[in-house]
Amino acid sequence: MSRRQAREQTLQTLYQLEMNPEAGERVVAENQERLAKGDVEKEDIAFFLGLTQGVRQHIETLDPIIQKYLKQDWTLSRLSLVDRTVLRMAVYEVLFEQDIPVGASLNEAVDLAKTFSTEESARFINGVLGNLTKNLDDIQRSLSQS
Repeated sequence: MSRRQAREQTLQTLYQLEMNPEAGERVVAENQERLAKGDVEKEDIAFFLGLTQGVRQHIETLDPIIQKYLKQDWTLSRLSLVDRTVLRMAVYEVLFEQDIPVGASLNEAVDLAKTFSTEESARFINGVLGNLTKNLDDIQRSLSQS
């Protein structure tokens, strides 16, 4: 397994949780178990868990940041669930996973959108994340002050 596969599993897990919030930790545990039964390195499982839990724990921080960089007439609720989840994952990685290069996080987000959403969504996500990363220093500064 690779980090890409861990990201795909995270996307699927977060999607499941959005569709059925009551499932909570059961869904995470089931997906972790599914990964563990495969040919998976422990660090890939740890990455899956860290990314899944990180997005869940920081969603109230992530959503306003994402909203700020959407087109003026767009809201998070207007985005497809896949696109919203991909954006949350990418922004979490960029802001909280310092060991992952920003470019890698953005490329992976665009690839996830191409695979699980549409080509148009991939371009949209690339644009949102591109604008966000241009202001990354300001975002990080405001997070450290809060």
